[in-house]
Amino acid sequence: MILPLCAYYLRAIVKTRTRHLLLPICLVMAGLFIAAKPVYSQTFSDLHDFDCATEGCRPSFPAILAQGRDGNLYGTTSSGGKFNFGTVFKATPSGVVTTLYDFNAGGPDGFLCVSGLTLGADGNFYGVTYSGGANNSGTVFKITAAGALTTLHSFTNTDGFATAVPILGANGNYYGVTQGNTLTGTTYSITPSGTYKLFPAALPASSPAPLVLAKDGNFYGITPGGGTFGQGTVFRMSAAGQLNVIYNFDGHEKGGSPRGPLVQGSDGLLYGTTSGGGLASNPVGVVFKMTTAGKITVLKSFDASDLTDGRLPFAGLVAATDGNFYGGASGSQSGDAQYGVLFKITKSGTYSVQHQFDLTHGQSPWPTAMQHTNGVLYGLTNSGGPGNAGVFYSLAVGIPATVSLLPASGTAGNTIGILGNGFTGTTSVTFGPGSASFTVVSDSYMTSVVPASGVSGTVNVTTPSGVLKSKQSFKLIPVVSSFSPASGHVGTVVTITGSGFTGATKVSFGGVNATVYTVNSGTTVTATVPAGAKTGKVAVATAGGNAPSKLKFTVTP
Repeated sequence: MILPLCAYYLRAIVKTRTRHLLLPICLVMAGLFIAAKPVYSQTFSDLHDFDCATEGCRPSFPAILAQGRDGNLYGTTSSGGKFNFGTVFKATPSGVVTTLYDFNAGGPDGFLCVSGLTLGADGNFYGVTYSGGANNSGTVFKITAAGALTTLHSFTNTDGFATAVPILGANGNYYGVTQGNTLTGTTYSITPSGTYKLFPAALPASSPAPLVLAKDGNFYGITPGGGTFGQGTVFRMSAAGQLNVIYNFDGHEKGGSPRGPLVQGSDGLLYGTTSGGGLASNPVGVVFKMTTAGKITVLKSFDASDLTDGRLPFAGLVAATDGNFYGGASGSQSGDAQYGVLFKITKSGTYSVQHQFDLTHGQSPWPTAMQHTNGVLYGLTNSGGPGNAGVFYSLAVGIPATVSLLPASGTAGNTIGILGNGFTGTTSVTFGPGSASFTVVSDSYMTSVVPASGVSGTVNVTTPSGVLKSKQSFKLIPVVSSFSPASGHVGTVVTITGSGFTGATKVSFGGVNATVYTVNSGTTVTATVPAGAKTGKVAVATAGGNAPSKLKFTVTP
């Protein structure tokens, strides 16, 4: 992926240096090809046109945008800026862009950042560069909302270079993948302070796309190459770095060469795109859904001969809170979709174009878009705009405002962050039936303590303007802290103490399920030792997971 993109950048740089000559030609060409456009009910806005001469430009794949605690969006560009090696920028939802940091090839902090950013639990943003640093193989960095950048790790010839932004894990560490310096990529974790761990398992091939943390606690990702057929894979990785390939693309009807990151839908399935293969007459990629066990279903096959739907979707999908998925596809060879499209697709595969780019207001939506808590979709294009340097855009599709949780899992007593708008005057935060204590930090950010009486599911925030529901389903992880008595025969009633027990679905003794138990509260369960029980750990299972005790219960005669 990198070599074709680099070739594109070189061509684009030449264009930028002669933009005063090429812009009129481009506009004329656009006028020749743009036919009558359909009228969409959605509202597309070109919020900002990047200019390589004055700021960063050409945000490249994957270029993930992150919403900050202040409600603004933060991202990266691959070129332009003071030293022409890209920038970190801040953008307001209305499109005011401010450069926060200029990457410099002569500096120690790396350069050529295409990853985009991840918001951390500490309020900082995390990203990677794929060149520069102490070993000239790129870096992992964190940067504050004010633009103070700290290099956390410099990649080496052993662990390769990275284009995929690291993502936040349930344990507070960040997890990422690299392109590698051989035919295979690597995986790693890094703490907010910079303690780096390279996992021993190698990827089937280099990976340009970030991981996704699924509800089962595992990470899932893609490689565009490698695997049984050399056409890419989907893999699963544990927080300990154990890796298994769950699907091998064959480049035919089920697609091939996935480039964009996966996303998990509310139904628990993984959704993604490929840039090749499909069922069409002239296949150029698919949209698919997949179980976490690797069973795939193609939802949409792109056809090179179709001049309206686009083709070659490099970007991943947005799992929007309206239950649909939104994505971007590259342009067709001619026709209405020649500059790329934004599309919507349902879980059942109903596909509809939401916007067709026209070069003047963007082209090549390679970066994956995101949904802001205000309900609007925001994204970047790699090119297009007056200087052919890319645009920052929004797409309003009528999705109501929501809140976002960081992190979206934890145990009772943990403090989590909540992003949104209109928090001033908030009167309650609930995790299911559990009422939580909270602190409003600003109108766009608050914190909340997970209540012991809560359950896994939607978090509701009651504000003066109404109730805001969380984008993510919160996973309340149960904990067994003690039980009494410590031993007993079959029929003994045992009191189990801990947290997160509301809605418990199973209690077991040494792996044998109790047939009689009562959930007294979020912190207490009483259970009768069942026939056949074995000496072993006492465990309570809920929608948030299975919690075993540290000590063993002794079954007596």
